[in-house]
Amino acid sequence: MKTALLISTYNWSDALDLVLKSVLNQTRLPDEILIADDGSNDTTKELLDKYKREAKFVIRHIWQEDIGFRKSKILNKAIAQTTADYIVQIDGDCIIHKNFISDHIKSAQKGHYIYGSRVNILPKYVSEVLEKKVTVFNFFSKEIKNRTRSLSIPFLSKLYKSHYGISKKFRGCNVSFWRNDLIAINGYNEDFEGWGREDSDLVIRMGNNGVKAKRLRYGGILYHIYHKTNSRNNLELNNKIQKETIEKGITRVTNGIDQYLNL
Repeated sequence: MKTALLISTYNWSDALDLVLKSVLNQTRLPDEILIADDGSNDTTKELLDKYKREAKFVIRHIWQEDIGFRKSKILNKAIAQTTADYIVQIDGDCIIHKNFISDHIKSAQKGHYIYGSRVNILPKYVSEVLEKKVTVFNFFSKEIKNRTRSLSIPFLSKLYKSHYGISKKFRGCNVSFWRNDLIAINGYNEDFEGWGREDSDLVIRMGNNGVKAKRLRYGGILYHIYHKTNSRNNLELNNKIQKETIEKGITRVTNGIDQYLNL
């Protein structure tokens, strides 16, 4: 099974640096990294050039012009660039536990997507974490809250069963899925512009297409670096699109990934 780690980013190279540092320390490395870059400046490119020289796997930098929040579009473009069987997806402000990739791969199951939670790094420690380049945390780390989410307990993780429907615990910054399941629903809906709902809409449509969900708890641990929230100016429209997905049982969208695929 070929696995790609998909990381979305936008103009925060200091955070992305820590994310990539944590990737290099994985007990099981991905086969490739896809950087879905929604218009970052050259600082991000320079950082990625450095990691391309260090990494023992391919790092693909997929960039698009900065003309507003277009996360769905850049994620589709990035996924179209890989032939990986399985996609593990995080955000560029999420430091991952050393077993993160391994946990997702071990949990992978046909006909399912996997979703994990996140441990939040407290705002007052963000500057220190970035300056000291801290990438290792544990239950007792002063920098975090949601401490129980930092516990890696494999036998407890196995107790969580698959289910239909989206969970309130779902977070788009910690999810994995089969690429074919995403292609079947034509990927992310690019009608979503501005912050919000593009990730939940994706897994709702997967569910409408028969894919079950499974929570990854006590494993798949990641640490979210606090930052101010993005503008939510488009949230009302995005909520309307997602509501229609739910009410009409929509699976495949028109404005999706197929425009980037060699069909």
